[in-house]
Amino acid sequence: MPRAAIYARYSSDHQRDASIEDQMRLCRIRLEREGWEPAGEFDDRAISGASMVRPGLQRLLDRSRAGCFDVVVCEALDRLSRDQADVAQIYKQFKFTGVEIVTLSEGPISELHVGLKGTMNALFLKDLADKTRRGLRGRVEDGCSGGGNSYGYDVVKAVDANGEPDRGQRTINSQQADVIRRVFDLFAAGHSPRDIAVNAGLKMHYSAGAKMHHL
Repeated sequence: MPRAAIYARYSSDHQRDASIEDQMRLCRIRLEREGWEPAGEFDDRAISGASMVRPGLQRLLDRSRAGCFDVVVCEALDRLSRDQADVAQIYKQFKFTGVEIVTLSEGPISELHVGLKGTMNALFLKDLADKTRRGLRGRVEDGCSGGGNSYGYDVVKAVDANGEPDRGQRTINSQQADVIRRVFDLFAAGHSPRDIAVNAGLKMHYSAGAKMHHL
């Protein structure tokens, strides 16, 4: 009886943990229908499929190298990866260890699937990146932050006209702003980074860092 492992992943903030359980449930049904022996379940939550740095995926690959299962079952090939090169790499690693990939959407995966789906997923990622950059540019042009936060500013908790969280608003932190102004004045006057750290009121932080480095 073939031993089958299940892999599930979701990446979007618009999805939730239940998405993992939904994928697992459907894959378990497939295992039962095929008569395969369950050999472990692996998942990655809120992690992009464009990255190979995923704990669940890495454990799956490690177990395959240890010969712990014969088949990997997942909802679709893009659950394993959306990156064309990574899809090919994962497929090659499983093929080397004698593990077959079976998805609920595409069935048994072959080189043809890897080529076609890998290309489609790569195009999807490019389109998503273009739309993300366009959205960030629009936020910046509206006078909002494009994401994250910088020293000298505090995040303003606000909602937009639709009642949704507005995470792009910032307000100046006056205490940190004084430090930034001193840093720029000292830099313009030709001071070294060490002098700036001392004269801008950062002596304590600089000394502590230097001491730790010395130790």
